[in-house]
Amino acid sequence: MSQTKPKLAVIGAGISGLSAAWLLRQKFDVTLYEAEPRAGGHADTQLVTLDGTAVPVDTGFIVFNNINYPNLVGFFKELGIAAHDSNMSFGVSKHNATFEYAGGELKQLFAQPSNVLKPRFWRLVLDILRFNRQAPELLKTESTQSLGDYLIANKYSDAFTEDYVLPMGAAIWSSSVEGMKAFPARSFIRFFVNHGLLKINDRPQWRTVTGGSKVYVKRVLQDLQNVKLGDAVKKVSRSTDGVVVISATESRVFDQVVFASHADATLAMIDQPTAREFEVLDAVKFQPNEAVLHQDTSLMPRRKLAWSSWNYISQGRADQTQAVCLTYWMNLLQGMQTRLPLLVSLNPVIPIDPAKVLMRKTYRHPQFNAAAMQAQEDLHEIQGRDRLWFAGAWTCWGFHEDGIASAVRIANALGVQAPWQTS
Repeated sequence: MSQTKPKLAVIGAGISGLSAAWLLRQKFDVTLYEAEPRAGGHADTQLVTLDGTAVPVDTGFIVFNNINYPNLVGFFKELGIAAHDSNMSFGVSKHNATFEYAGGELKQLFAQPSNVLKPRFWRLVLDILRFNRQAPELLKTESTQSLGDYLIANKYSDAFTEDYVLPMGAAIWSSSVEGMKAFPARSFIRFFVNHGLLKINDRPQWRTVTGGSKVYVKRVLQDLQNVKLGDAVKKVSRSTDGVVVISATESRVFDQVVFASHADATLAMIDQPTAREFEVLDAVKFQPNEAVLHQDTSLMPRRKLAWSSWNYISQGRADQTQAVCLTYWMNLLQGMQTRLPLLVSLNPVIPIDPAKVLMRKTYRHPQFNAAAMQAQEDLHEIQGRDRLWFAGAWTCWGFHEDGIASAVRIANALGVQAPWQTS
């Protein structure tokens, strides 16, 4: 006679929720709730018809690498997901394209030949080399400096600060340039060291899912039995019998609940959160970023030689306080052999030709400052208490690997080991 599995709810079907549900199904009777009519969260693939052919374009999660994404790579291997190499070059176009460069090949660095004659540009280049050499020294300290204070204290030039390091940080974390100044300097530098961003050569080879990220989402769903899409959870309450989950369609009691949602959304669902739950979850803030899939090249550098996979676009100083404007050149990022350009712009600073817009969508990204980083350290104080568990990319750097890593930790705590774990 088979033993009945304990019941477990996973709330949220992004990478954190999908991987948590997939792992925990071994030991639990899992129900996966998702407020949206589709699963995937930031794993979001759009099908665009070009010249009669459907082309998959990712507008949220796009790339990963084998070094910094060990859990995701292991997950994809278990699922049989194919991937191919990507390109991760970074370009800058500022002040109505009067200043442009790209960080790929040497000729791209001088895509705007007049930069050779500008002392400011050479200060930028020299400070990049100095930062790459000196920044790791901060990791040997217990410094609590913000990135902005660190740059001032070490006398980095305005050119380096405004035209390189802050725009790159804003691009990585979908933040404003001004907001990056509050990012803890040691955490910022540690990320750059881990991802090879302080080296000119020998950087990780980035990869992208063949066919788009929807391929892995579809594959995970094939292994899950009880998935409730479009069924938003309204309230989660503790009771003597377990944890009560009230959704748009039902009320059920579970033995364990895993929140795989943004911290603020999680807090809104918990009925009568404890003081500590409120402090930890409320400390992590999220910023909405509009993503537009389009074919308007006015949101790219004016000089074609400066075109990169990631293109930071700024019209002036006022842009620094606004959400970053970044254009992904999807043809290069995803290796698309299409005649026309396919672009994804976050928070466009200039109007896009309506005739060239293919899709608009808003994503929300975690914003990291000292308070958010402290909340990550304090998460263990509420993790698993009263049978409530908290997963999400916001628990670390905000990327796909962080989402699945949070799910793996919860699975381990509940007695389940991921098949790719070796220890």
